[in-house]
Amino acid sequence: MSSNNNTEFDLFITDLNGNLRGKRMPWKALGKVMEEGVKLPRSVLGFDFWGDDVLENGLVFETGDIDGTCLPVQQPVPVTWSESPRYQILATMFNPDGTPFGADPRQVLSRIVDRFKSHGLTPVVATELEFYLLDGDSEVSQRPQPPILSEGHGRRLTETDCYSIDEMDGLSSFFSDVREACELQGVPADTIVSELGPGQFEINLVHVADPMLAGDQATMFKRLVKGIARKHGYAATFMAKPYTKKSGNGLHVHFSLLNEDGINVFDDGGEEGTDLLRYAVGGLMRTMSDSMLTFAPHMNSYRRFKVGAHAPTFASWGYENRTVAIRIPESPPVARRIEHRVAGADANPYLVLATVLAGALYGIENKLMPMAAIEGDAYNEAEANHELLLPNKWDVATEVFSRSQVLKEYLGEEFVRVYSAAKRQELRKLHERISDVEYESYLGLL
Repeated sequence: MSSNNNTEFDLFITDLNGNLRGKRMPWKALGKVMEEGVKLPRSVLGFDFWGDDVLENGLVFETGDIDGTCLPVQQPVPVTWSESPRYQILATMFNPDGTPFGADPRQVLSRIVDRFKSHGLTPVVATELEFYLLDGDSEVSQRPQPPILSEGHGRRLTETDCYSIDEMDGLSSFFSDVREACELQGVPADTIVSELGPGQFEINLVHVADPMLAGDQATMFKRLVKGIARKHGYAATFMAKPYTKKSGNGLHVHFSLLNEDGINVFDDGGEEGTDLLRYAVGGLMRTMSDSMLTFAPHMNSYRRFKVGAHAPTFASWGYENRTVAIRIPESPPVARRIEHRVAGADANPYLVLATVLAGALYGIENKLMPMAAIEGDAYNEAEANHELLLPNKWDVATEVFSRSQVLKEYLGEEFVRVYSAAKRQELRKLHERISDVEYESYLGLL
């Protein structure tokens, strides 16, 4: 790690929406920051999406808007896309008395990981993140436009070309820089796949036996993809549904559980897995509706959930079936695992991991068996299982989440209160705006 008088570093936390909040500081302050952390108002973590205070969350006037302490969770890593020398440091927030702050997404995940540890279990997790690469003007126009391949034939990506190597060839410099940044930042990027939308790609991160680290890596990955895209004259978005009629961006989670001897407790030596696996599935099925707000946190998020759109519409599970919400992939028994396929890439990775693991542990602790596994097209089963339909509107999901006793127990009442308040404020703000379609439809005609 080298530096000069111009070197700076960013220390940041992720708020409940996954947006980064923190401070940029000169390199000479690094030693003190690594030892003492940085003070930020606790209310920062409860901001709405646009960075405004949420007065209903109980963190502002009621407490005097007190500071928390943001302590680093990693050593500085280079920001490779910055024009000037810069590093970054992820942090997590503690209360003034040194206890974890319950509305910090990373601390929410830590709470459920500790509960697994009390059972002698360690989750092994991996994430798969989809994103769209866009023309650089998209951020200015605020309308998505597919990119032009910068290498080779220079055509614009207007059509779906799933698993295309040609698309990746035309973006070789971008992907090379993504891999380099991942290597330097300790983000274990694995397979790159061209997906179902024009300019849509998925990059898988290698599994780790540390959910906190997996959340850190997914958070850093999202930042570096957007930063490197801008460096190359593109834009990148993890928005759930940037194109109405094209594939949405998902965040799939794979996980298994190791006991204290390092043995996968989902492995029974066969294809079906153990009762513990089915208990985990049963808990995920029962908590899926309650949890929808963390999987689909924004108004746009709910555009992903349409029949036949490769996003689940009801709580369902099955073996080697990509139409269900919870898939048990085909694999050697020692790698038996669960794939959770509900969340959008716009969601906060820490909260997705925390909520998935909470649902699984709820099922294990209460020995909840799921309904029969679905074979074939799960969308055809939706009508017969209407009681398992997931909330398909943002306001409904917010209210279901805010009332969930299971999530309050497993993830913390403070988190549920603060997150619900932020979402209600965002909902009010967006409903107060008059949309373009309203003007186009009614102005001058009524």
